[in-house]
Amino acid sequence: MQVTYWAQNAWLETNVEPGVALEVTDGRITAVRKGVEAPLPGAVALRGLTVPGLANAHSHAFHRALRGTVQVGSGTFWTWREVMYQVASRLTPDSYFSLARAVYAEMALAGITAVGEFHYLHHAPGGAAYSDPNAMGEALIAAAADAGIRITLLDTAYLSSGFGQAPNKHQLRFSDGTAQAWAERASALKDSDHALIGAAIHSVRAVPAGQLSTVAEWAAARQAPLHVHLSEQTAENDACLAAHGCTPTRLLADHGVLGPRTTGVHNTHPTDEDIALLGGTTTGTCMCPTTERDLADGIGPAAALQRAGSPLSLGSDSHAVIDLLEEARAMELNERLRTRTRGHWTAAALLRAATADGHAALGRPDAGRLEPGALADFTTVALDSVRTAGPVPRLAAETAVFAATSADVRHTIVGGRQIVRDGVHALIPDVARALAESIAALRE
Repeated sequence: MQVTYWAQNAWLETNVEPGVALEVTDGRITAVRKGVEAPLPGAVALRGLTVPGLANAHSHAFHRALRGTVQVGSGTFWTWREVMYQVASRLTPDSYFSLARAVYAEMALAGITAVGEFHYLHHAPGGAAYSDPNAMGEALIAAAADAGIRITLLDTAYLSSGFGQAPNKHQLRFSDGTAQAWAERASALKDSDHALIGAAIHSVRAVPAGQLSTVAEWAAARQAPLHVHLSEQTAENDACLAAHGCTPTRLLADHGVLGPRTTGVHNTHPTDEDIALLGGTTTGTCMCPTTERDLADGIGPAAALQRAGSPLSLGSDSHAVIDLLEEARAMELNERLRTRTRGHWTAAALLRAATADGHAALGRPDAGRLEPGALADFTTVALDSVRTAGPVPRLAAETAVFAATSADVRHTIVGGRQIVRDGVHALIPDVARALAESIAALRE
């Protein structure tokens, strides 16, 4: 398939260029032509600012069903988790497919072209395996295909409820019993055109220290991405110190988990030594600011981590909102609140976290750039909405990052195919209804 897209304005990693033709063949960009003042005959016009497709590097699709319901009353991450368990207990492969399909369609509407699904809901309630042991993971892969986006399924080892403790009744369906059993099940999952298979360690409290290396070695043998929730809570740090006499980051380092294919999710409460370890091993950091503030987790030291050498990516995690532009600016605004100074990242740097570095964290270094050879995944943000109207053209990236929202996404293209056109999903025209129906079904 050959198609040409004409971008009224395009962000080419370092600057915004007006009038850019993007030629696409078989799902990849084959040419980028600047200075094209008007759409070429037969070209698809993308009016606004076109940027590489956004990468949502950390998602729990079923958490979308919690939106709104967990905003009543007070509490902490730990009380929120109890509500989350109740939703998890109701899901089946069929209902998870329906929910995830709608959630991934919402992501496409928000300009997201690839998602990293941190997947640990493996088995039936009580822990019994489905006839297909990967039925839940396959449902997520199929849901992403139906919604028209790419997925990296980060199949997650989740074996205990805490250091030395068996899974609780809710976590039985998460656990394979041992890391070796997890590896055997995960090995049956296969890459496809739109799906990559990666690995995850839920957390140091959920995988015994002696089994961490099994997961790391599985990922290393496949050169697959490896993600882990890391120091999200001070309670996790305290419990790890009591159990092992070290921080979670040090424990992971000692068992061969850290490295350039690994991403620590949140990294909210690392010590200075932890920051040096993560940066020195080029272990990535996925910040999820909207979830971290929604759960009152705290503000992670993103700037210090990046200075140390840890690449930054972004995720919507619990989907309190699905808006990678908000995640990007929240990272900067959080740092302003912490330091009482402005300008820690440029708009270009924040866009790189939301695009190229996010895709790299998901095992797709060939995505996230508007250049020949890259995957033809890109999205267009309107520059004429009430939020974005009136920018200086050369500052369109600043306008998009610091003023636009997901509602300003006008077009989304994945593999050269237009998935969202003029704000409407081409494959699932009524995404709001699909979300409402799939969530309502979980409450019946």
